[in-house]
Amino acid sequence: MATTLITGASGGIGRETAKQLAKAGDSLYLHFNTGEKAVRELSAVLSRLYPNQTFTCVQADLAKAGGPERLFAQLDRPIGAVVYTCGHSRVGLFQDVRPDDVQSSVQLDLVSLFFLIQKLVPPMIHAKKGKIIIVSSIWGLTGASTEVLYSMTKGGQNTFVKALAKELAPSGITVNAVAPGAVDTAMMQVFSAEDINIVKNDIPAGRLARPEEIASLIRFLLSSQADYINGQIISANGAWYC
Repeated sequence: MATTLITGASGGIGRETAKQLAKAGDSLYLHFNTGEKAVRELSAVLSRLYPNQTFTCVQADLAKAGGPERLFAQLDRPIGAVVYTCGHSRVGLFQDVRPDDVQSSVQLDLVSLFFLIQKLVPPMIHAKKGKIIIVSSIWGLTGASTEVLYSMTKGGQNTFVKALAKELAPSGITVNAVAPGAVDTAMMQVFSAEDINIVKNDIPAGRLARPEEIASLIRFLLSSQADYINGQIISANGAWYC
């Protein structure tokens, strides 16, 4: 039975990914920072539905130095797959971005990602198998005005994926990113209803993605059917940018 670590399991994509992976038979580590109530409720529901699997809640602030070490210390069984869904978009003019926002975003999206995966990879290399999925963003591919910081760190995640995949492929490990377009999650609540309607009108599909649609892509990439897909940035965006 595989054990998968999902960071940011209290978020819309992380929560839906947990549901789908649990249904597929995985035991899960469900990471949260401030969303303890949501993650513990999720763990309780999954435990009732799948009593032969284990759903463990772990807390760490990955936007701060020391976060990866705190998270890693709570893992007491081997990890076969990682889904890194953490991220926080800050909307505003480039010249107004505060230094502490830059530091926390870089820590969350890049530094903590790097050090956490660095700690989790050795057993995968020894086992000659493993799956790593990063939830990036379409803005990491195209860039977004007023989301320069977010675009920068998500772009960094994309190149991290491409480089790490080349290094780990000989060990039977795949590293991929899912780069969604606009998804109907709490992250979109920073925008007004009018702004969201403008976005919907700009997307050829005419709507936002549903979290479960992104989770389905993640589930596929974690399956054995996707073993030859490696080092790819796959953008599910309703033909918004293609």
